[in-house]
Amino acid sequence: MQKTVKMTQCALSAAMLAVCAWVTVPAAVPFTLQSLGVYLTLLLLGGKYGTVTVATYLLLGAVGLPVFAGGGGGIGVLCGVTGGYLWGFLLAAVLFWLWYPQTSKGRAAALAVGQAFGYVLGTVWFSWLSGDRLGVSLMACVLPFVLPDALKMALALWLAPRIKKAAKL
Repeated sequence: MQKTVKMTQCALSAAMLAVCAWVTVPAAVPFTLQSLGVYLTLLLLGGKYGTVTVATYLLLGAVGLPVFAGGGGGIGVLCGVTGGYLWGFLLAAVLFWLWYPQTSKGRAAALAVGQAFGYVLGTVWFSWLSGDRLGVSLMACVLPFVLPDALKMALALWLAPRIKKAAKL
């Protein structure tokens, strides 16, 4: 029974990630709530099932379901210029799983470190595929997102214990 509950939670969280990706603020590289969804997933389900959820989300997108930002889907999105940031979500989830901190400060640090590694992967990927210099890619693809991602991280850290309590997770 416990495994069925966890898998259901993973499925619902993957759906939440898709909905978060659809909430988009237009910009050169769109702002979405995807990272908020990843943070909440990791904080609510933990590292192992959070990683399963992010992998499931990427798999759903890879097979063509419109789960990515702007309703995108398909392997082309995962292999495109911004695909590295999607893979960065999986890297962040795996790092969170390996670290799996027990304190709220530890969880905040784990999310921040995971996000930083995601930025590195995504920016190197973007720079390589776009032909832009690394500095140009950093300015376009990371700098505008640091503050919004920090705010989403703070919101997730505030929301997660309240959701756990309300849902009795």
